[in-house]
Amino acid sequence: MTSQPGVLAAHPVLSVPPAEPADAAAYFGASLAFHADVSDVAAALAAGGDPGFVLLDSRSTASWDQGHIPGALHLPTALIAEQAPRLLDPAVPVVTYCWGPGCNGATRAALALARLGYRVKEMLGGFEYWAREGFPYETHEGEGRRTADPLTAPAGTDDCGC
Repeated sequence: MTSQPGVLAAHPVLSVPPAEPADAAAYFGASLAFHADVSDVAAALAAGGDPGFVLLDSRSTASWDQGHIPGALHLPTALIAEQAPRLLDPAVPVVTYCWGPGCNGATRAALALARLGYRVKEMLGGFEYWAREGFPYETHEGEGRRTADPLTAPAGTDDCGC
């Protein structure tokens, strides 16, 4: 779609033109260096052995008790500066998560860790999408698992195809 000078595009999607392919490749490549998704984290943990990263839940103790990912380390963001040096190996990457996409707690935790010299990624979707995709979780009462939401995890497959 082209527009005449001084005339806005017919809709906001192209009111700002897409980036050049080289710029888009650099941006999206960089995005993958900063983010992991729930399904990829689940697959790495399910493969057994050392996944090559520490999964860190940065939420409060009350939130942790309501549900957390098995094997995750609980370290609330406010305690990272004080406790990360004794709990985390700087040579092992850290993947942070919080509640979900409406919360930037995992981003704040990742920033705090990066400032301390850790290599870090944020798990997109957080605990909300972990549970919505039907992956197991633990609570103060024991193990839990929800039926997968078909909008996030197509029925009959463990692979969304992306």
